[in-house]
Amino acid sequence: MDALTDLDLASFPPASRADWLKLVEGVLKGAPYDRRMVTRTPDGYTLDALPERRRDAMPLAGRPAGAPWRIVSRIDHDNPALANEQILEDLDGGADGIGLVFASAPSARGFGLPVRHEELVAVLQGVMPELITLRVEAGQFQGRDIALALARLFEKHDPARLDLRFGLDPIGDLAALGSAPIEWDALAARLGQTAGTLRGRGFTSPMLRADGRIHHDAGATDAQELAAVLATATAYLRALEAAGLTLEEAAAAIEVTLTADVDQFGTQAKPRAFRQLWAAMLGACGAEAVPVAIHMETAWRTLTRHDPYVNLLRGTVAAFAAGTGGADSLTVLPFTQALGLPDNAARRLARNTQILLIEESNIHRVADPGAGAGAIEERTEKLAAAAWDIFRDIEREGGMVEALTAGTWQRRLATARAARTKEVATRRLPLTGTSEFPLLGESVPPVLAPPRPVPIPGGEGALSCEPLAGHRLAEPFERLRTAGEAANPAPRVFLANLGTPSDFTARSGFARAAFEVGGIAALSNDGFTDWGALAEAFRASGAGIACLCSSDEVYATSAVEAARALRAAGAGTLYLAGRPGEQEDAWRAAGVEVFLAAGDDLIAFLAGAHRRLGIDATREVTS
Repeated sequence: MDALTDLDLASFPPASRADWLKLVEGVLKGAPYDRRMVTRTPDGYTLDALPERRRDAMPLAGRPAGAPWRIVSRIDHDNPALANEQILEDLDGGADGIGLVFASAPSARGFGLPVRHEELVAVLQGVMPELITLRVEAGQFQGRDIALALARLFEKHDPARLDLRFGLDPIGDLAALGSAPIEWDALAARLGQTAGTLRGRGFTSPMLRADGRIHHDAGATDAQELAAVLATATAYLRALEAAGLTLEEAAAAIEVTLTADVDQFGTQAKPRAFRQLWAAMLGACGAEAVPVAIHMETAWRTLTRHDPYVNLLRGTVAAFAAGTGGADSLTVLPFTQALGLPDNAARRLARNTQILLIEESNIHRVADPGAGAGAIEERTEKLAAAAWDIFRDIEREGGMVEALTAGTWQRRLATARAARTKEVATRRLPLTGTSEFPLLGESVPPVLAPPRPVPIPGGEGALSCEPLAGHRLAEPFERLRTAGEAANPAPRVFLANLGTPSDFTARSGFARAAFEVGGIAALSNDGFTDWGALAEAFRASGAGIACLCSSDEVYATSAVEAARALRAAGAGTLYLAGRPGEQEDAWRAAGVEVFLAAGDDLIAFLAGAHRRLGIDATREVTS
């Protein structure tokens, strides 16, 4: 212990990048550094695994040093009395912010608060608004009416003391609904008038919101989300300036909402990058620097309905990254959000995720802990640069409204979504519990109400565009598994393990997981070297299909005979786990029809298996 106490850390020579590279070269064993240690992001820029430390980097201004972020609980119960109970329980349980999600909001997803005045009074009964942050989430161009109703509800309070974020977002309403009742010029004028009315009543907190969640849900990359938010905020700046506000006053009237995803470093860099973008945009407008309030919410699109307890881990990673990235406030979606209306236990876990990070882990006490770290600084700079380029493209097209109505923005998102869908299908982007490590027969945690159909957006109006539809990444796999588990009789595949466990274990486990992702139970065994016994075991299993599983060496000597035995025993379709290589013709001649290997499109593979088994794959998954 004395030796450790007397240890002089200065006696150790500093480790340079060159020193690290020498160690890496030994591990790579001649493999190209750029192939193994450099990653290309969906936004097209590359990230080095060993970036230089930025010793001269300064923290990016976010929350005050040592101040925790606001814990904002989501309230979306459609019963006013029960919604009020949830608010009071959340505030008593440690939340210091409430997000009022109205039924018209895109984020309500079939639930949401009613909008009548008397019901709104019941929802907020017993709430002391001076002590908390209140965030409004409306939609379908009801934000103005809800904002004025709340202003009237709190007219006996000092509005300057209220942190009431009205969340006016007509561009977000247009993107979600696909239409607007009046042209953009009229919408912008009405937006400026509403902001002026609220300011005239003494409200000082941000009134407008540029929301990135709808773009993220529709498939946006990180840079696309930031660019959309910046372009939306720029349109609002113009509207407020036209209404008579100075640029600085207009900037102070806008807050942003960003998505906290499961990519820890990407999420940590996101609010840092946006603060740089905000400063650059204001500078280009000739305005003084005005801090921007950033709220973050954990990603809807990463939630899964199967093995939903993994959502607790996803929420924790996202919350950690948002907190260390400098979010001013944060909402963690309850882990059962994709299953329906979360109960009190799920809501409590969402709160406590943040409370533990703040009260026990103390991650808020260091101002911008990523400052100077090479990986965070590099990602922040490259993300900001990519987003700025996209933002400039949007502005050249005429702004965010024009990009939406012309359809150019939707095409950008569709391209990004298609690329990500392919990564999910091939499991380069794995979803634990859904596309990897499925658990058939799992227990489902309770919810207060099952999922409800989400109204299909669209409709006629003076302004129209293709609505941005949100999708969770897990939906294609969930649809397949739901159909498989609902089939009668229950679908099963016989794993024809050849040789000893050391021969077949790896591929047998791989095949089991692949089939069970689609709700097809895999029947395993201790392996076979006797093909008569293999055929008898298959007949006794009652399975309609079989999959050969073993090593390449065993396949070379046994796959043909084993395949013939299984087809003679009645196997309707015969699969083989692995790539066929030069043996493909011989194995197909013996009866193998489908090969399954790492990197294959598992969604397409399972859809084919369902067709062969006669499973109805048209069942819908409520998202």
